Amino acid sequence: MPLELVTIPCLQDNYAYLLHARGTNRAALVDAPEVGPILKELLKREWLLSDIFLTHHHDDHIQAVAELREVTGAKVCGAEADRHRLPRLDWSLEQGDLVEVARESGRVIDVPGHTRGHIALHFPGSNLAFTGDSLMSGGCGRLFEGTPAEMFASLQKLAALPPETVICSGHEYTASNLRFAATIEPENPALQARIAACTAARAEGKATVPVLLSEELATNPYLRCHLPQVKAAVGLPDASELEVFTEIRARKDRF
Repeated sequence: MPLELVTIPCLQDNYAYLLHARGTNRAALVDAPEVGPILKELLKREWLLSDIFLTHHHDDHIQAVAELREVTGAKVCGAEADRHRLPRLDWSLEQGDLVEVARESGRVIDVPGHTRGHIALHFPGSNLAFTGDSLMSGGCGRLFEGTPAEMFASLQKLAALPPETVICSGHEYTASNLRFAATIEPENPALQARIAACTAARAEGKATVPVLLSEELATNPYLRCHLPQVKAAVGLPDASELEVFTEIRARKDRF
């Protein structure tokens, strides 16, 4: 039975995610931005927190770990590469490792770019991928530590997942990401439809994440660097996909 997903708004524009094993009172958490909203959701649903998975070391993804661990006794896991700057880990993760939530296995994917030690988690049985600040709704994370080549390779790994995968990213950045995407592909009908849907959702105070990977593939410029119209739009018709990605990311930094 697929895992139940609960999206929790935290801080100003962060998201945490609960993964619940149906038929049990146990749940796992992906990222820990803020104690209050997470504990409120657990108490409301009468769930026990068993595990906390961390995608990367930035404070807005880990600052609630210590208190949640103390209150719930949950085990904490994150990237071995970032062990030195994450909260104390009960176990560490590397590319290809498997994690368990209930009886479903998730696979660890190394996705450096935003940070050097960033990881994602893919649960194929439930069609869920937790991408933190790597692949984001309509965009990708800023390159604080990694290179364009690293982020491009990371996004290619995630783009290769099944298109029905639900992408659970770390922030409510969809509106600004799509406004930028429209400067690259203003005539893309899928993008225009997504902008309209996003505008309506935000007007009602609704989250715009998670989102299907198929929708990202149709509208996210960082996943469309191979297309002739995208290459032409940035004035690089004969360039490599990496060169096009690098130009698009640089334009977003100035946007």
